[in-house]
Amino acid sequence: MRNAHSPTLESVKMVEKTIKKYSQEYGKYQLWKRLPKKMMYQTFQEIIKYLEESGKIYIDKRDGIVMWTYDPETVRRLVSEGLVVR
Repeated sequence: MRNAHSPTLESVKMVEKTIKKYSQEYGKYQLWKRLPKKMMYQTFQEIIKYLEESGKIYIDKRDGIVMWTYDPETVRRLVSEGLVVR
C-alpha cells in the first residue's frame, strides 16, 4: 500500500523550483505557502527531508531559512579548471 504522503516526481520538482526561486528568503512553512499548487504539509515535509539528506538544500538551524545548495554546473566548471576533489 502506498504511503499517503509519498511525493510524486512532479511534486518534488515543484518544491525544488520554489526553493530555488526563494532560496535564502523563507523558512519551510513560508515556502509551502508559496507553492503554485496545493500540497499536504506532510508530503512537503517528506520532500524537504529528501532534499536535505541528498545535499540539495541546507536549512539554517538559527532561523530556519532554506537555502538551495545543489549546483552541478559550478562543480563541473571548477573540476574542468583543475579543482582537486579528495
